[in-house]
Amino acid sequence: MDAVNAQETPAVLTHLRQDGSAQMVDVSAKAETTREATATATVCTTTDVMALLGSGGLPKGDALAVARVAGIMAAKKTPELIPLCHPLPISKVTVDFTLAAESVTVEATVKTRGVTGVEMEALTAASVAALSVYDMIKAVDKHAILTDIKVLAKSGGKSGDWTL
Repeated sequence: MDAVNAQETPAVLTHLRQDGSAQMVDVSAKAETTREATATATVCTTTDVMALLGSGGLPKGDALAVARVAGIMAAKKTPELIPLCHPLPISKVTVDFTLAAESVTVEATVKTRGVTGVEMEALTAASVAALSVYDMIKAVDKHAILTDIKVLAKSGGKSGDWTL
């Protein structure tokens, strides 16, 4: 962990009680603000598979359309997948793709007006979209690799805005 991130880490982990057991953080006293987060994930594959992906020629069909919908659905299901996440009134989810010679990068942005951030929703959207790309290309490349899952930026809330 670098010095910048170490300074941002709270002294006490809020999802743990004093006895070390897990808890859902009480956010009832927090101010409602507009919050947004962007996360990314990359699927590395071969140039041949990227050509099929770009042309819509994969055996399972249009992988990017399927992955986009999967990412949007995943953002909405985050509290069902991540045990201590709060259900949020998600107001917007976008999932976009950048194609390179041997990879496709997923970028997911999630927005809400609420009392807690949407970093986990953005990470879930990007991850599930990347998993969906893998599912769509595995017939032609079982060795594709998912990598570089991370939050790129967040805005809103007490901790303010930041960008990676």
